[in-house]
Amino acid sequence: MGMQNMITKDQALPGRSEKMPILNKHAVNGRSLEGPWPNHAKKAFFAVGCFWGAERLFWQLPGVYCTAVGYMGGFTKNPTYQEVCSGYTGHTETVMVVFNQEMTDYWTLLEAFWLSHDPTQGMAQGNDKGTQYRSAIFWEDDMQKMFAEKSKKMYQTNLEKAGFPAITTEISKAREFYFAEDEHQQYLHKNPNGYCGLGGTGVSFI
Repeated sequence: MGMQNMITKDQALPGRSEKMPILNKHAVNGRSLEGPWPNHAKKAFFAVGCFWGAERLFWQLPGVYCTAVGYMGGFTKNPTYQEVCSGYTGHTETVMVVFNQEMTDYWTLLEAFWLSHDPTQGMAQGNDKGTQYRSAIFWEDDMQKMFAEKSKKMYQTNLEKAGFPAITTEISKAREFYFAEDEHQQYLHKNPNGYCGLGGTGVSFI
């Protein structure tokens, strides 16, 4: 059973100054996980529970240039997977989505985000319990913030009509994205029968 309450900075594990090594390119499209990316590329960060299935959801979308999994929203510097799973980093499992603005847009990614999980579950997603599985949108700029908040309000209305409780998704400014270990990158491509906990509410977005 994971931790249900968010820790404070004082309780967080210290972490380390060494960054997680990026050992390989994207296992599906061969692109660099760290960039540089084309000029028309933009970043978005989403947390929808376990990041294995979430990353696959996004890399399959048209216009997505590259994806990577990592940790964001907490306090510990360059954490390990085990540390994040302990609940003592404050991070949530996060997917970085690099998208081509000429081929798709942030709103389309937001729609995929809302429809792929149940954003009313608090510190959990399905059977995955703990603060590291909380739903979150980490915005890069004011435009993303505005769209994130607008989409949340819109989806909240639809969910309420369907009898769901309030959305618990955290919407906050993107901080440093800490890359996860190589074995977690594009996990479901490397392990096709691996665990995928993705499951939406069945409530339409529009």
